[in-house]
Formats: sequence, structure tokens, C-alpha cells
Amino acid sequence: MNTSFVRTVPAVLALALASIGMSAVAQTATPATAEPTTTEKVKEAGKDAVDATKTTTKKAVNATERGTKKAWDATKRTTKKATHATKDVAVKTGDAVETAGHKTADGMRSTGKAIGEKVPGTAENEAAKK
Repeated sequence: MNTSFVRTVPAVLALALASIGMSAVAQTATPATAEPTTTEKVKEAGKDAVDATKTTTKKAVNATERGTKKAWDATKRTTKKATHATKDVAVKTGDAVETAGHKTADGMRSTGKAIGEKVPGTAENEAAKK
């Protein structure tokens, strides 16, 4: 064996073992789905936060619109009830005033008649004498 052969055999052996090792490492390399970086995680969290904000805002707007409609309907109902109650009270008050006015007028007429019966020369006095 000559010296060049002795030098080349270990180099060839080292290359052969290295290529076997490299192919084994290449087959067990890191998986294609690597862990996302911190920046990617922050971007994804930001997108999720924006989506959640949009959804929550839509829900709040819808709830406000529903509440406003319910309040408006309740206001209309209450206004109608108040209007009817006011009309009813006005009619009753008018009737009471009318009745009181008639009673007062009747009382004044009968008082005037009684006075007229006592005053000489009046028609009531003449009618009372007959």
C-alpha cells in the first residue's frame, strides 16, 4: 500500500459516513409546520382583536336599535293612553262643571223667585197672592 492510498481511504470513509449521516439528518429535519414567530403571533392576535371588536360593535348597534324601537313604541303607547285619559277627564270635568252650573242657576232662580214673592209689585208677588 502506498501512502496516497492510506491517505485517501480515511477521507473516503469519512465522506461515506458523513453522507449517510447527512441523509439521516435530512430525513429527520424540522417539520414543515414550524412554530410561528412572535411577530406572526402578534399580527394574528391583532386580527382576532379587530374581528372581535367588529362583532361586538355590530351586536351593540343592533341592541341599541332594538332598545330605541322598543322605547319609541312604549312612548307612543303611553302617549295614547295619556291622551285618552286626558280626554276622559276633560269630559268628566265638563260634565261636572255643567251640572254645577245648572244647579247654581236653578238655585239662583228659586232664590230670585222667593225674593220676588216678597217684593210688592212683582209678578211673583202677584202670583203668590192668588
